[in-house]
Amino acid sequence: MSIAQSKTLHLNSDDNIVVALENLRIGDKVSPHEIELKTPVLKGHKLSIRQIDKGENVIRYGQIIGSATEIIQSGCHVHSHNLDMSDHTQDYAYGTKVVPLEAPKSPRTFMGYPRANGRFGTRNYIGILTSVNCSGSVARFIAEAVEKSGVLDEYPNIDGVVPIVHSSGCGMASSGEGYDTLFRTLSGYAQNPNFGGVILIGLGCEVMQLPSLVGDLVKRKDGTFHYMTIQQTGGTRKSIESGITAIKNMATVVNEVERVEAPLSGLMLGMQCGGSDGYSGITANPALGVASDLLVKHGGTSILSETSEVYGAEHLLTRRALSAEIGEDLIELIHWWEAYCEKHDGSMDNNPSPGNKKGGLTTILEKSLGAVAKAGSAPLAGVFKFGEQISTQGLVFMDSPGYDPCSVTGQIASGANLIIFTTGRGSVSGFKPSPCIKLATNSDMFSRMEEDMDVNCGDIIEDGISLETKGEEIFEEIIAIASGKKSKSERLGFGGVEFVPWQLGAVM
Repeated sequence: MSIAQSKTLHLNSDDNIVVALENLRIGDKVSPHEIELKTPVLKGHKLSIRQIDKGENVIRYGQIIGSATEIIQSGCHVHSHNLDMSDHTQDYAYGTKVVPLEAPKSPRTFMGYPRANGRFGTRNYIGILTSVNCSGSVARFIAEAVEKSGVLDEYPNIDGVVPIVHSSGCGMASSGEGYDTLFRTLSGYAQNPNFGGVILIGLGCEVMQLPSLVGDLVKRKDGTFHYMTIQQTGGTRKSIESGITAIKNMATVVNEVERVEAPLSGLMLGMQCGGSDGYSGITANPALGVASDLLVKHGGTSILSETSEVYGAEHLLTRRALSAEIGEDLIELIHWWEAYCEKHDGSMDNNPSPGNKKGGLTTILEKSLGAVAKAGSAPLAGVFKFGEQISTQGLVFMDSPGYDPCSVTGQIASGANLIIFTTGRGSVSGFKPSPCIKLATNSDMFSRMEEDMDVNCGDIIEDGISLETKGEEIFEEIIAIASGKKSKSERLGFGGVEFVPWQLGAVM
């Protein structure tokens, strides 16, 4: 029986649960073994296929997702009322399952904007970056004035002006983890290849001083970098005028850059999942994993992040690490997160949101096992800090919270020129300067929110489309959008408020 014809899905022969593919009622009989339901089970949720004793591990994907808090009879709903996180200690077995990907038979290319440092942009924006919250309004005033004036109408190769504003930059320690993280984030955005030109604006008296941020950027001789402080320039009006003048001056140079045929090694893909449901680990995430492997085969880079959402599945990544050191770097992050949550009276199992649980997910272990599927089968080539410049091609990991806008902010700071986002509940967001592709995990949500979703992965269940076929479809969409096709979130105008640096340390 095909997936499209079945009422449930048994993902692994070791699993003692199945996933409902439609709303099931008491008395319904489902495979395997014609189990009769003793409780109703909603679509995307789990049901037991044999008795599970109290304290026994519940298995999905052939992996532990928690333990039963009571006896669960065969044919019963398995969820938060009878399942909790358990001891999930695993053998990390560093590098024992590294399988190199085969090189592609026919190399593919995309149309990208070449940069002087050898990188390629998928978009060609002018960015207005702010060192501190106090300069955020002036950055927005400049962007609004440029947009209203029509200055850029004569420059077809410029995608627009993007103000990057945030709520930090002062009231913080001048050294340490919080300062270093914000510094990497702002510096990384200034270097992202999707910005053809950058203006950096500070107030003047903040902790995050402009001279420290400017660094080597001031050495650019093509006129595509300008920086100023509001206090030194003479206040709001003069700063707006100075910013408009700077954009006019750099627009000609930024516009001269045209798309050229570029190797796929010029693509750096940030992978995210948000508003996940019981289908995420079955449809969109593993299909994205196929697409990620195709990109890596062509020399590109895929970034897996959201450390709190690989918790419980980290052993699947350490076994694919190219070295023990890379695997140990990932586990060091896991331990940091355990300590971080404990310090702030949090729990790693607190991650599944109410929407996740309504969609069928129960524990962070279950959520993480589905989330890791985005990483495909490629070897893990490196582990990086939040916003750290990624210097390794292939599949890499960047530390971040599971909070999507914050995680994407780190990926773009690390160099991602394209974002891809799987969602089961329906996420609406965009992340300028990098275009965002949305993958729907189920057809119901896709039909309700088609104006927001780029690719429907629900047909893997409804129509029996293979993961390989869907992965190839996603891969082609990656190339098309990298080459200039507008994603749904771009058409809707998203990307102006999703810059969310990770704030660590004391606010003073």
